[in-house]
Amino acid sequence: MFKFIHTADIHLDSPLRGLQRYEGAPVEEIRQATRRALENLVELAIDQSVAFVLIAGDLYDGDWKEFRTGLFFVTQMARLREASIPVLIVAGNHDAANKMTRKLPLPENVTVLSHRKPETIRIEPCDVAIHGQGFAKAAVLDNLACQYPVADPGLFNIGLLHTSATGREGHEPYAPCTLDDLRGRGYDYWALGHIHKAEVVCQDPPVVFPGNVQGRSVRETGAKGCVLVTVDDDHRADIQPQAIDVFRWEICRISAADIRTGEDLLDRIRDRFSQLSQSAEGRSVAVRVEIAGDCPAHRNLAAEPQRWTNEIRAVAQDVGGGVWVEKVALATSLPPQSQGIDALDGPVGDLVRYVEEIRSMPDKLAALAGELADLRDKLPAELKEGPDALGLDRPEKIGEMLEQVEPLLVQQLLRRE
Repeated sequence: MFKFIHTADIHLDSPLRGLQRYEGAPVEEIRQATRRALENLVELAIDQSVAFVLIAGDLYDGDWKEFRTGLFFVTQMARLREASIPVLIVAGNHDAANKMTRKLPLPENVTVLSHRKPETIRIEPCDVAIHGQGFAKAAVLDNLACQYPVADPGLFNIGLLHTSATGREGHEPYAPCTLDDLRGRGYDYWALGHIHKAEVVCQDPPVVFPGNVQGRSVRETGAKGCVLVTVDDDHRADIQPQAIDVFRWEICRISAADIRTGEDLLDRIRDRFSQLSQSAEGRSVAVRVEIAGDCPAHRNLAAEPQRWTNEIRAVAQDVGGGVWVEKVALATSLPPQSQGIDALDGPVGDLVRYVEEIRSMPDKLAALAGELADLRDKLPAELKEGPDALGLDRPEKIGEMLEQVEPLLVQQLLRRE
């Protein structure tokens, strides 16, 4: 029997995005998160007395900005050398051979497999053959798996590969392959990388994506880490996920259906923040709060979005436990039966009815989207693309914006009256 660790997508010194802009955010903790996760990986390997460690690509996020990134990795690998633990690595799309211009000598326990053709490394004490090939360039579109050698008879055979497999949302289709391609090699375990969400693709033989070791934005939520694999004398592999992340991202979705006041909303959020803090087991948590649904409190919330955003951040600080608010998205609406402002006479009522008319007519929303084209062209890239895009070219998005801005306009007009 022996154990090994399978990890991938460490993205060492990759910047975590989205929280630095907020007052009081743990900026230094964010900046050091991938380093602390790698330290946890090394400690796990030593504590479990593993026979070897496999890194299936994207050890680095790209070419080093400074040598300190490489020096930190060398220091951690030296700790494994002192524990007599070999480390085998293949390059991925982020640290492909043609992207890395800086390098340092690695400790003798570290082997980087060839990027020119598949290479086989044998770990003699536990009768293991590890087959792998790294990326020569970032955009590898060939099926590398089909070029891997067939299994060595009598040994426990592992395929080490950075791949999109049959494709996963949010990831480029690099080194694509099918499950049949992998099974055709006759290996006992496939150690894959590239996909940041952990997944056991197949049980027999085990085909595993361990996910990345540290979430880097709100698009990478939940626990992150590696897998600890225990192989028995009959070559059966037991796979145990290990959380080694130090900072966690979560999305807190709140249904506003029965919320009557802003204070009711804060009470509900307080409970959810407490639950998230407990489930993180001592880690800091960055939370995106999404509030949606028909509710009587809609006008109050939509009229002062900045106030309620700050109130929610204050709740996070009060709860403690390292909960930080990354962003608040308010998407509430009035219940269909609501009356009141809509029935007013005069300019305020006219405004409400006009906004509702535009929102209910797709052709008017489309025309408004066309009129906003010039404004959209002048926006910075982060407001035109990605998760925070305003969507000024999408009529349905403009409809949502109108619903949010209408209470703010009404409140200001009523104050003036």
